[in-house]
Amino acid sequence: MTDALLLIPGIELLERTSSSIRVQNVVQLSMAPAFLLAGIGAVMNVMTNRLIWVANKIEKILKAGRDDETNDMLAEIPALEKRRVHAQRAVMLSTASAFTISIVIMLLFVSAFVKAPLGSLVAFVWMLTMGLLMAGLASFLLETRVAARRNRERMEERTYGP
Repeated sequence: MTDALLLIPGIELLERTSSSIRVQNVVQLSMAPAFLLAGIGAVMNVMTNRLIWVANKIEKILKAGRDDETNDMLAEIPALEKRRVHAQRAVMLSTASAFTISIVIMLLFVSAFVKAPLGSLVAFVWMLTMGLLMAGLASFLLETRVAARRNRERMEERTYGP
């Protein structure tokens, strides 16, 4: 009877992967990437909110009528556009890092089911994730620096005049 079961495709795979200890180990290994994914999601929430704020501010300025106050607001557009570019890049890179860390989690589970060693691939994708995340955070840093610089310039204009 067991010989007949071995002929059914996939039974060998089921026997090899049915160990709850193996699954438990994979779940434990995937916890760090899962927490990183949650952290990336939280940071992306902040980035997305800033991007939405900047986009709404640009739209509001462009839809406003033409008077002296609007002309002053139009002077804000170049800095806002710079912020928008940095924020969009930060969101895109962070999304890519969330995608690649999800691939790491998937590879960890797949490695329990296949005989081929996937350690090097997991390490490479992990490093790719960290590189994308660092690039996203660097873009976010640039966006916040542009915002802080423009805020400082506005404060100086109010204090010392244009």
